[in-house]
Amino acid sequence: MRRIAILASGSGTNAENIIRYFQGRSDVEIPFVLSNKKDAYVHERARQLGVPSYTYTKEAFQDGTVLQFLLSQNIDLVVLAGYMLKISDDMLAAYPNKILNIHPSLLPKFGGKGMHGDEVHKAVVAAGETESGITVHYLNDRYDEGEVIFQASCPVLPDDGYEQVAAKVHALEYAWYPKVIERELAK
Repeated sequence: MRRIAILASGSGTNAENIIRYFQGRSDVEIPFVLSNKKDAYVHERARQLGVPSYTYTKEAFQDGTVLQFLLSQNIDLVVLAGYMLKISDDMLAAYPNKILNIHPSLLPKFGGKGMHGDEVHKAVVAAGETESGITVHYLNDRYDEGEVIFQASCPVLPDDGYEQVAAKVHALEYAWYPKVIERELAK
C-alpha cells in the first residue's frame, strides 16, 4: 500500500480530483489532507469524500511538527495541490524526490515566488505567449526550480483572456496530475 499526503491551501479542486482518481484502489491510500488554513475550502471537499483533513500553523510546518506527523503515518509521497507555503529544508531532506508540485505554466517561464494561480495566467497573456500549460516537478529549496518530471501544453489564442487560459490549464491539471502521481508511486 502506497500512502499519499496532500497539502493544500485553497479551494482544493486539484486535491478533490486526486482523491477521486485514487478512490477505491487497494494499492494507494490518501489518509488525510493537510492545510495551513483552517477556512480553506479543501477541508469541505475532503470531508465530502470521506478523507480527514487537518490544519497546522505555519510554524508547525516549519518546526518539524508536520514532518514528524508525515513520518509517523508512513507517507510515501507528498503532493502539493495549491499549497502556498515554502516547504522546510528538513522536509525536503526527509522526502528527496518524493514531494511533487504542479505549476500552472511551462516552467521555467512564469515561475518563482508570487507566481501562482491567476497571476501566472495574467502574465502569460500580457507577455503575448502563444502557449501555456502545466509543469509537474520535484520540490527543492527554490520556488519552481525543482527537476521537471512532466509538462503538457495548450494554445493561447490571440483573443484569449486570462480566464480562458486558466480554464485550459485547469483542464490539463485535472487530466494529468493524478497520472503523473501514479507514475511516481510506481517508481
